[in-house]
Amino acid sequence: MATETRSSPAAAGTDSERTYLLCFSNELTEFREPELRAVLSLLGLTAHWTDSVTATPYLEVRLASEADARRLAQRTVAVKSCLELWAAADSEEELHRQLRQRLLDHPDTMLPHFGPETSFKVNVESFNRTLSHEAKVARVESFDYLPLEGPVRLRRPDLRLDAIEYYGLDPNRVPERPLRLFFGRWLCDGPRAAIKAHSLKTRAYIGNTSMDPELALIMANMARVRSGDTVYDPFVGTGSLLVAASHFGGHVLGTDIDYLTVHARTRPSRVQERGRRRGAGESIAANLRQYGLQSRLLDVLVADAALPALWRRGVTVDAIITDPPYGIREPTERVGSARPSGGAIPAQHRAAHFPSKVAYGPGALFGDLLRLAADRLTLGGRLVFWLPVTRAQYSADRLPSHPCLRLVANSEQTLTARASRRLLTLEKWREPGNGDAATVHTSVDRFVSDYFSSGFAEDGGNGDRETTTDAGDDAVDAELARLEAAGCRAEQLPLYIDALHGYNEIKDAAQLVMGRIAELDGVTVRSVHQRYECLPPAERQ
Repeated sequence: MATETRSSPAAAGTDSERTYLLCFSNELTEFREPELRAVLSLLGLTAHWTDSVTATPYLEVRLASEADARRLAQRTVAVKSCLELWAAADSEEELHRQLRQRLLDHPDTMLPHFGPETSFKVNVESFNRTLSHEAKVARVESFDYLPLEGPVRLRRPDLRLDAIEYYGLDPNRVPERPLRLFFGRWLCDGPRAAIKAHSLKTRAYIGNTSMDPELALIMANMARVRSGDTVYDPFVGTGSLLVAASHFGGHVLGTDIDYLTVHARTRPSRVQERGRRRGAGESIAANLRQYGLQSRLLDVLVADAALPALWRRGVTVDAIITDPPYGIREPTERVGSARPSGGAIPAQHRAAHFPSKVAYGPGALFGDLLRLAADRLTLGGRLVFWLPVTRAQYSADRLPSHPCLRLVANSEQTLTARASRRLLTLEKWREPGNGDAATVHTSVDRFVSDYFSSGFAEDGGNGDRETTTDAGDDAVDAELARLEAAGCRAEQLPLYIDALHGYNEIKDAAQLVMGRIAELDGVTVRSVHQRYECLPPAERQ
């Protein structure tokens, strides 16, 4: 993005030279600039700024028109509001000097907004400091030289003027005077109301790993989802990313290998609802229906996204956004068998047949995901996905890559002191050719073992409790040995799982068994559990 030397907003005399102020949320700051650039690219806009986008919650940007500023702010999830900036200074005296000078030099940029019939409101905001009511009134009265002739209206005024005081980011070292002051005409709010509207607290169907609504909306923006796009999530889970993509006009499609999750047959994840079965109103379709987006749902399938045969030749999508399983809270698995092929399945068993599954390393999973994107994305389409990393071992040159995909953005969300995940955005720039293959570093495969061996899960990264990889493997082996010694065969495992009240409450070694999809008699725990859940109650023995 082009930048230029910042000039005073008071010097802006033509529409093409005007400066606007983007007021950001002070959350997820690492994603602020990548999302802003993605939205600019999506809308075909050019903006100029010189300050760091992440240094403060306020960014002075120069845009071609007020309409462009509104479009940018109303699409960028990180933006709380947008102002036409009339003055910006490091002191109150300088702020008022700039504002008075602007009235003299460029009255055409201010006076048309005032009038005897124009209701107004002067809104005073402060960041990192609470101002008393008396202090706010004093700030408002200090602008008495402005030609505000109309009536005061606190709700829905014709003209809203914002005076903002920025006191830094450190709550323990708040300065006596603001570090920066801004004054301008409010244009619009950002789309952050959608975050509350999509809250997981009120969503019909959620699971243990349902994506945070704000992150889901950011992912949709990173993928540059626009109205009419076809958006695909190969690890759809409970459909949180489909909700976000459809919110921006995308037509959404999802697949997941877990039959129970796709059909909302898992146990409820809300604490107050544990012990009951999910109701008929809980499903991915119900989630989109809840927000009036049901017309944008193409379908959700139980399928293994790693199988090339899933797709017909020539089928493409405009964007792929997904949160692959990491092998921690959700297992990584694919269709396969540890046994030699036993031949075709008899016809009488095909309708109720569940393909067996085998363990699926994260490295292979991410490699298949990049291959899928290279094959199925349209040119210019984007793949947006999360990659778990061990922070101490992270290196940008070890990220998964593919010759047909170029890295556009890479942002970190810290999970613990030692573990994080990175939101990667890759854009397809050419069609795949012979010999093109994904490259995935071995560190991706080591993440799960590092996670369990370093005490990430137990101590939140504080290092108070340490285990070793061997100890984790021993725990799994011991749990399997205990089950076998007790005469628990594969077909009996669902009863064992049921006795532990579902996946959410399985602890210690038993949890490792489930997380690793341990094999017993050649049949995976989860595949047996799926078959058990689909049986009529009378046949569950």
